[in-house]
Amino acid sequence: MHEVPPPTSTSASTSTPAPAPGPSSSAVPAEPLSHGLKQRHLTMLGLGGVIGAGLFVGSGAGIAVAGPAIVVSYLIAGALAMLVMRMLGEMSAAMPASGSFSVHAERALGRWAGFSVGWLYWFLLVVVLAVEATAAAQIAHGWVPGIEPWAWVLLFMVVFTAANLTAVKNFGEFEFWFASLKVGAIVVFLVLGVLAVLGWLPDTDPVGMTNLTGQGGFLPNGWGGVVSGVLTVVFAFGGLEVVTIAAAETDDPARAVGRAVRSAVVRILFFYVGSMLVIVTVLPWTAQQAGLSPYVKVLDAIGVPSAGQIMNIVVFVALLSALNANLYGSSRMIFSLAERGEAPRGLLKVSGGGSRESTGGVPRRAVLASVAFGFVSVLLNLLWPDTVFLYMLNSVGAVLLFVWALIAASQLRLRARLEQEAPEALSLRMWCFPYLTWVTLAGLFGVLLLMLTDEAARPQVLWSAGATALVLLVAVGRQWRERRGSAVADR
Repeated sequence: MHEVPPPTSTSASTSTPAPAPGPSSSAVPAEPLSHGLKQRHLTMLGLGGVIGAGLFVGSGAGIAVAGPAIVVSYLIAGALAMLVMRMLGEMSAAMPASGSFSVHAERALGRWAGFSVGWLYWFLLVVVLAVEATAAAQIAHGWVPGIEPWAWVLLFMVVFTAANLTAVKNFGEFEFWFASLKVGAIVVFLVLGVLAVLGWLPDTDPVGMTNLTGQGGFLPNGWGGVVSGVLTVVFAFGGLEVVTIAAAETDDPARAVGRAVRSAVVRILFFYVGSMLVIVTVLPWTAQQAGLSPYVKVLDAIGVPSAGQIMNIVVFVALLSALNANLYGSSRMIFSLAERGEAPRGLLKVSGGGSRESTGGVPRRAVLASVAFGFVSVLLNLLWPDTVFLYMLNSVGAVLLFVWALIAASQLRLRARLEQEAPEALSLRMWCFPYLTWVTLAGLFGVLLLMLTDEAARPQVLWSAGATALVLLVAVGRQWRERRGSAVADR
């Protein structure tokens, strides 16, 4: 997840909005962070960042409500995510920065927007981090029952904190290999699934279209099932944003983010939609259950030995990968907020005195601040999973949609400015601007409205709206106090 306006555009002592990007301001000052990430790190981060437990396990809930039409649900949700990423890629290629969309929002809409989206996104990451650490610990506890889950959580947090405290290239290497394993697992699954559909595996017969048209047809629950499926799967695409944050720590941010965004969105759609098509073709949709991995069901059906344990390993790696990426993204987000005077200035210290070498330039205090709150979240999840932590989780449940909406709103403003003042910076352009941007905004608000009508999703929208309103109140209050202070000083 990434934000972009230059850190010098605003400060804690000024209330003027950041300048519009123009020929003189579109060039973003160099970040004091390391440039240790390579193109291969960024490309694989884009591919693997959204391939997680939401796909491997959570997709079963989507199939249960939409049937074979879950393929359409994934196409709709994936198209929405792809459009948001194209917009974010356009802004990040023109104005790369470690704050990504928080910086873009500040430039486009004002300090209140950059402050709000930055802190909301940071809060989202550190809360979700607790879910991932706890889930990974449960899997590890099943393998080694003698070690309690809390000890596994502690081990994971220490290991990934250490990796993020050293050089950014360590984060890049971790994510590269984690993502490679996940991508490899899906490729193997797709190959085996296609062979099973064709009847080319031992003891299998050609499946044909039987499971796509039987058991109530392709739309067993009508278009209402497709809509419910979208609500179930849209959040599985969260995580792509980290690519634009990480791009600021490459040698050529504009070129790197453009290549990563172009390659990631299409391939991810292929992996997600392709997987769902294989699953609902190989087995009847009625064979799937919420909470159980449809991948395991398919692998068991085609005779892959120890399918459950294989997928446990893949899900385990996916969870650790997400934990690592969220820790990285949260530390860079709060570092960017500190650069712009929206978080404590003490978080600005980087290792190596701001060295641009791959061994320096790590915002260690920002990493430790994110980890500290992550530990608090994990503790709440272990002690009060159904009360305190559940409220926290609900309060970030719909934040991703708010973030995406602000990305779209920011792109509407910044694209128009850039075309007038610095068109050469637009190396990556949003398609059919501004029409598709407005379509995306309408789609995001449509998903939020549908969540309000869904009894299970409604608490997430209401709690998330409450958290957003609280942060907005703080942002507006800070800006009002600063303006009042400036007015008093001018007298």
